[in-house]
Amino acid sequence: MFGPMLSRFPLARSQCARAVAVLWVCLAPFLCNVRAAVPPVQTVFVIVLENNNWAAIKGSSSAPYLNNVLLPQASYCEQYYNPPGLHPSEPNYIWLEAASNLGIVTNDDPAINHRATTNHLVALLRAAGVSWKSYQEDISGAYVPLTATNRYAPKHNPMVFFDDVTGTNNPADPYGRAHIRPYSELWTDLANHTVPRYCFITPNLCNDGHDNCPPGYNRIRQGDDWLATEIPKITNSPAYQNNGAIFIVWDEGLGSDGPIGLIVLSPLARGGGYFNNLHYTHSSFVRTMQDIFGVNQTYLADATNARDLFDLFTPFAVASAPQPAANAFQLEVTGVILGKTNLLQMSAALPAWTTIATNVLPVNALSNRFQFTDTFPTATANRFYRVLQLP
Repeated sequence: MFGPMLSRFPLARSQCARAVAVLWVCLAPFLCNVRAAVPPVQTVFVIVLENNNWAAIKGSSSAPYLNNVLLPQASYCEQYYNPPGLHPSEPNYIWLEAASNLGIVTNDDPAINHRATTNHLVALLRAAGVSWKSYQEDISGAYVPLTATNRYAPKHNPMVFFDDVTGTNNPADPYGRAHIRPYSELWTDLANHTVPRYCFITPNLCNDGHDNCPPGYNRIRQGDDWLATEIPKITNSPAYQNNGAIFIVWDEGLGSDGPIGLIVLSPLARGGGYFNNLHYTHSSFVRTMQDIFGVNQTYLADATNARDLFDLFTPFAVASAPQPAANAFQLEVTGVILGKTNLLQMSAALPAWTTIATNVLPVNALSNRFQFTDTFPTATANRFYRVLQLP
């Protein structure tokens, strides 16, 4: 069997008219395993929405902004789930912070469900000197919001359940007050270039799609309207444009574990409507955050077992597949953006290249990968392959 040496070259959109993936096939009997590098994300904005299956969101006439504006420019998951059997909301928010529900199975306030552990994400960020804030709609910022106020609900703000954040349920705790802030302050922080590196954002119970609210009483449309108003404010900011990333995620499935939505917008993401069918859970989100911020010496709880989300960032690539014969080489191209034209080319003597196949996956394809088998004389010592993705 031939052993591939694989190189991946990210698309520099401002400089290249097309993306390139290259594979060198030689006779050496070894394989090189290549893992996607952690993208250099500088600022993360996490927006959590409520209680909807992805099938109810994608393609819905109640979500025109998400479907017509966000998805065509984003990367997203088709198989992202809340952890198995984990309901209601609060345990899922805790999982997004700790890769575990820490035994919490109710929506009770921190007075009942608070935890003393420091094994959670913002504790790791604090220890590493990485700035963070939880931006919550409908709080005043005058105290640590440990109980419901207006349309704010503690069950949607995981940080208030950790004693090291709240001073053990102390409304006046200085650290808690400094890090759990009104959502309106995000815009001040962005304008003053003082936004933290990790921003956890929860809209209120109307805007996150939890409650049916007037005038339309349409939970999906309420969340979509909020995104349409707020997302451009973030994407127009220097913090986003300087290698920022927005993660939009739903907390749990409705009547099931999902799939639920996870969408990534970033100058570093594949974008262009790229999606995958890899299996993810909230543990994948936590693992990804630990990797981005370099606090991954030990992964939290179930993040140890999770797949990260970096496929949403990695450019497309070509790799070897199981070989059908001694004088044939089967290639698998992954990460293809649907609807784009891909030219598979071969070279036996660089720099000359010959196109040996053209592939266009339809925009409604269920997979973003394809395979091709190339046959060649057994005496061939070296062979180079590349895939060009046309604009």
